[in-house]
Amino acid sequence: MATRKSPTSSRARTAKPGGAAFRHSTIALIYDFDGTLTPLPMQEYTVFPQLGLDAATFWQEVIAETTRTNADTILTYMRLLVEKSHERNQPLSRRDLARSAKDIEYYPGVRTWFGRMNRYVHARSNGRVTLNHYIISAGLQEILDGISIRKHFEHVYGCAYYFDDNGLAIFPRVVINDTTKTQFLFRINKGREELQEGVHEYMPHEQRRVPFANMVYLGDGITDVPCMAVMNQFGGHPIAVHAPGAAGAMGICKELCREKRIDFYAEADYRAGHTLETRVKLTLDLIIARINHAAEVFACRQEAH
Repeated sequence: MATRKSPTSSRARTAKPGGAAFRHSTIALIYDFDGTLTPLPMQEYTVFPQLGLDAATFWQEVIAETTRTNADTILTYMRLLVEKSHERNQPLSRRDLARSAKDIEYYPGVRTWFGRMNRYVHARSNGRVTLNHYIISAGLQEILDGISIRKHFEHVYGCAYYFDDNGLAIFPRVVINDTTKTQFLFRINKGREELQEGVHEYMPHEQRRVPFANMVYLGDGITDVPCMAVMNQFGGHPIAVHAPGAAGAMGICKELCREKRIDFYAEADYRAGHTLETRVKLTLDLIIARINHAAEVFACRQEAH
């Protein structure tokens, strides 16, 4: 069935000769990774089996070491991984970490989700709105670089190691924890997506690439609260997911909803027709409508000049 073109035509997206163009026709769908797209932390599919580590024992050691040294949890787990890899004479290489990503398991529907959402936004906006996907994770960048769904993402942010001349991990060079995740929301917002680009200087709203109102953030719980708070503060759309049948995780989602920290929560089932898809599509519809309105306001003001 042919779609009828909405009143917001191409004139709303381009200015009169010599004028500016409407900039805010991109939506960012941003994901945590562990527990959001996958049932388990990525290390439990990849580096732990490679090193023969028991997941529960390792994470308990991380907690104990963090408490003993009053250290950052993420830095601690990255350091311990390097130490244990050397103890086992199996140093971590960039290539092996990327290759290990093939063993990661995803929640139902994840592999087809990104294409479906892209097609949905394209159809609902008559091709005038672009959907970009991002990952912001405390997991390892080197593993994320090898994931089977990597091609769907505009940018993937994760913790990263510095590698020596032999290609072996020595120490962390990028650390992303619960609170530093929020910096990457501003990078997406301002279009300053590379780490070497400054993100703290003032930038007028009209010059920013993706307004927060055009962002949807999907996370799985308490570790995502700082990002959810930023979404709420600046008009974005936080959504929480929980593992199927996980009463504790569902309880956290309900608490976040009661406290108005999120717009929606849903089971982490990304298949067509399930609650998560319904609620994300509803949010996308709202953003598309706002973009159409903003574009028409922009066009009207251009005409007035």
